[in-house]
Amino acid sequence: MAYVHPNFKSKKALKDALKEGKSIDVYQPGIGSVPVNGRIAVEGPHYPEPHRWYAECTMKDGKLVSVK
Repeated sequence: MAYVHPNFKSKKALKDALKEGKSIDVYQPGIGSVPVNGRIAVEGPHYPEPHRWYAECTMKDGKLVSVK
């Protein structure tokens, strides 16, 4: 499961930021890396807060391009 930076408090906030063209970093803590292309799972907000949202996202050429 991957995380995004900045630490969005809701999936709606993530979607809105992507629509506005803001820079969103995606990273995988611990072992592994985020695929450059394809679908990924993202969760938030970050630890130590409890995760309250999950999203299926699409990466293209190393950038987040869509959030479901």
